[in-house]
Amino acid sequence: MRQLFTRRAVRLRNAAVAVTVLASTALGAALLPGAAQAADTPLRDLAAAKGVYVGNAVAGGKLSGTPAYAAIAGAQFNSLTPENAMKWGSVESTRGSLNWAEADQIVAFAQAHNQQVRGHTLVWHSQNPNWLTNGGFSATELNTILQQHIAAEAGRYAGKIYAWDVLNELFNEDGTYRTSVWYPALGTGFIANSLNWARQADPAAKLYINDYNVEGIGAKSDALYNLVKSLKAQGAPIDGVGLQAHFILGQVPSTLQANIQRFADLGVDVAITELDIRMQTPSTDAKLTQQAADYTTVVKACLAVSRCKGITGWDISDADSWVPSVFSGYGAATLYDEGYQPKPAYRAVATALGGSTTSPSPTATASPSPTATATPTTTATPTATATPTGGTGGCSATYSVPNQWNTGFSGNVVVACAAGSSLSNWKVSWDFGAGQQLTQAWNATCTQTGTRVTCTNAAWNGTVGSGGSTSFGFNANWSGSNPVPAVTLG
Repeated sequence: MRQLFTRRAVRLRNAAVAVTVLASTALGAALLPGAAQAADTPLRDLAAAKGVYVGNAVAGGKLSGTPAYAAIAGAQFNSLTPENAMKWGSVESTRGSLNWAEADQIVAFAQAHNQQVRGHTLVWHSQNPNWLTNGGFSATELNTILQQHIAAEAGRYAGKIYAWDVLNELFNEDGTYRTSVWYPALGTGFIANSLNWARQADPAAKLYINDYNVEGIGAKSDALYNLVKSLKAQGAPIDGVGLQAHFILGQVPSTLQANIQRFADLGVDVAITELDIRMQTPSTDAKLTQQAADYTTVVKACLAVSRCKGITGWDISDADSWVPSVFSGYGAATLYDEGYQPKPAYRAVATALGGSTTSPSPTATASPSPTATATPTTTATPTATATPTGGTGGCSATYSVPNQWNTGFSGNVVVACAAGSSLSNWKVSWDFGAGQQLTQAWNATCTQTGTRVTCTNAAWNGTVGSGGSTSFGFNANWSGSNPVPAVTLG
């Protein structure tokens, strides 16, 4: 993100534990029926069928504090990018004192939801700690500091990151190198060095250079193209180019696909890494229609080039977007509105990825309540509600289906204890009555033998205190019908 984007730092929050995030995810989707099922099939499944990923940028505080946000993040996307949590100023605001809490939280959330992570970002001119920016270091000292930082961060998450935005926003608009703490102090050699150090620290990750206003062919994208070509000639480990794609309504470059193709022809992957399409507010039906068409253009341009690996949006909903705080009078840039309801752009993305063209689900929302019983939104049993049927000393388990599509569904089970009751470990069981087959689970260990499904607590969420609760989720296949089973808690 460019210098203006530093306002996102104010939204950084330190998350306490990843389990809070996971416990809120499926419940949030159940309580907000329009939030996560605008298409019959989640975006992540549609994208996977096309051989690409679809992702979004996330913040730890939102994952743990906003159920609808967490529900969408977990159900709709198969790739997550930490919005701020991995930036240097976040992890090492004081020299030598490393804070990985939020980054760890996001990685744990992604692992629990079978998602990949794009690491963002190791080397940038912005959102660096004051001790680095104003440290007065010599070139030799800067080189050592940079190497140590890349080794520490990329090394910590080695094997857990799909791709690193190793270098972010290297160029000015005219294609010259941006002045920063790194350039001209280290010359241009820090670019290849950073890639080499990242490869050493995390050998399996794809290594990217990421920038904005390089989506169409022009002076800035030419400079990036020539850099990548040079790095390839040097034998530097450059695997991909990230095109941020912060667009204005109606202004998607006509050369987007051609530009993606020319980078691919250099032998590197390409990804759309920070997509949003802002408009002058308030939005209108005409603007939303144009926005949907613009999102379609971007998705189709990526799908048309075999080395375009995926598309990541920047911020889940308009309520979370950075745009209004930076561009006065602009906003409404994401796939979801401020109430976490899908916009026409969501339907356009789903359709471009091969989804159905049926209308989105109802957009009414329900306010979360600690005592509410979740009513699943499903195509087969739209009013079915699972009630506690098994209990242990005042504790119970509630099964719901917050999201269902053509051949599969996401289930959620809440384990709760009334005041005066508690659990130190738990096991929840049920029988699928219509041939459903479990495919994956998170926040619990689940197995299926015949029709019987048994789920036991994970290492971190076995204890449920007095008046407390935890939850776990799962995906499964279904055909014909998907009745809600009776559950037992043992």
